[in-house]
Amino acid sequence: MSATRYSAPLKLTLLYFSRTISVFKEEDSGFAPTPGQFTVAQHVAHVAQTINWFIEGAFRPEGFDMDFGAQHAAVREVASFAQSVALLAKAVDDAAAVLDAKSDEDMMQPLPAGPIMGEQPRAAIVAAISEHTAHHRGALAVYGRLLGYSPPMPYMD
Repeated sequence: MSATRYSAPLKLTLLYFSRTISVFKEEDSGFAPTPGQFTVAQHVAHVAQTINWFIEGAFRPEGFDMDFGAQHAAVREVASFAQSVALLAKAVDDAAAVLDAKSDEDMMQPLPAGPIMGEQPRAAIVAAISEHTAHHRGALAVYGRLLGYSPPMPYMD
């Protein structure tokens, strides 16, 4: 199997996400449609954080960190769109490095028992990351439209 079998879909997911968020500027960092919702910057930071969360949870014996309050609080600290985009790029690069180092046998091992994809093959996290990222890509497309932008089609130039 190709060493990038599991990481290539993550890179494609980042490409699609990046096209959608390409409309935002740093001054849009703090925009949220209503008070209390994630801002543009926090939305992107949440996506980055969740990629890290999936990778860590899939490969540690205790499984996924279920302290969502602490995770949410960390995302709320992010105020810069540029910073959040850098966090996302790093999360994808780090995830790709981990996945590229794993064998098919490693990836077919079951995830830890529990409420998050319990005992599915580790490889299932790749699709879960992609789906989660697509969900937030759609939300950010709406944010962009609310700001008067026309986000480009994510799947082509």
